[in-house]
Amino acid sequence: MTDRSNNLDGLAGVVILAGGASRRMGTAKAMLTLPSGEQLLDYHVRHASKLQVPILIADNGRDFQTGLDVHLESLNVPVIHIADYGADVDSSEHDEQIKTGGALVAIESALQTLNGLISLNDSGVSKNVQASWLLVISCDSLIPATDLWQKLQCEISLAADKKVICLKDDGHLYPLLGLYQLSIEPDLKNYIDSGQRRVMQFIQPLVQAVPFSKEWQNLTNFNTPKDFKQACAVLPK
Repeated sequence: MTDRSNNLDGLAGVVILAGGASRRMGTAKAMLTLPSGEQLLDYHVRHASKLQVPILIADNGRDFQTGLDVHLESLNVPVIHIADYGADVDSSEHDEQIKTGGALVAIESALQTLNGLISLNDSGVSKNVQASWLLVISCDSLIPATDLWQKLQCEISLAADKKVICLKDDGHLYPLLGLYQLSIEPDLKNYIDSGQRRVMQFIQPLVQAVPFSKEWQNLTNFNTPKDFKQACAVLPK
């Protein structure tokens, strides 16, 4: 469980990215069913709840629901559905063809939401007033939020000049499995407002990469039913 003391290494919240089109998967990844019978979104929310910080669900307006409402209420962990930055929040209809503005508009919305919660600290909404990091988890991964935070948190003091910390393997960065400092929000907003959407281009000057734990290598980046089946096969019992 995360340390909730007032320090700048603290975790302010978790965002679960669940708004992708999932065309190759054929169904929304958030609604995939694990061998245990648990849906993938519930899996991520359950693990994130152990960190005792707000959980944000960025599902591109699809309003995916979790089956953990009673459990989370007892833990006093807020779960908040957020609209992508710049999305038409007044639109009640969703095209058959899922449209997405990309991961950065979801991350920007999450950063704005957490900054807003922190500003309301006097009302008791956010207790960790000095927390400065957002943990980002994409729904093409089975890495638990608790384990990811533990892994990346160790790098914060070692990468004092970096504002994004994410996983990497031998050939790729995984920017959607990482920590984003809340202070980058204005710069990210300006980047998006200028018409840019490329994640790597934005984070390149800011990022500290952390090598994958060996046992995680096959638990992420699944885009097809076959990929998901293989990831489930190596999921720890």
